Amino acid sequence: MPEATKYQDPATIQRVLHTGRSIAIVGLSANTLRASHFVGYYAQRHGYQIIPVNPREEQVLGEESFNSLTAVGDTVDIVNVFRDPAAVPAIAKEAVAVGAKALWLQFGVISDEGAAIAADAGLDVIMDRCLKVEHARYIGRMHWLGLNTEVVTARRPVRR
Repeated sequence: MPEATKYQDPATIQRVLHTGRSIAIVGLSANTLRASHFVGYYAQRHGYQIIPVNPREEQVLGEESFNSLTAVGDTVDIVNVFRDPAAVPAIAKEAVAVGAKALWLQFGVISDEGAAIAADAGLDVIMDRCLKVEHARYIGRMHWLGLNTEVVTARRPVRR
């Protein structure tokens, strides 16, 4: 049984979002209908440096695409993964090798082995969460709607 909830700590998510500036998106697609493209576009619009990692693409969102994390050459703060869970352990090893600070596995990308590799090397790990949704929840505008309070209501507090 995967321990995905172990890697969904709100404090860790907020720290990664607040301190990370560059995001290598493994599996970023140029297809605008793909979730990876939308997440990359959203992150880019919110000031993050996007680094596409996809050997099938030459360029995505105006940025050069790399074949692997090790080919990037620049500092990577967050490695965001849109790949099959079977590929995660190898990606986690690359994330450790390039000195990334966090490994972020998107919805449905659950790999206990990959998470353990990254966590054992000191990386923050977030699993089975969407970077865009979590950014909107903690930094974007969703918190104004009360979604971060665990109480969803249309009732306004009574002021006395």
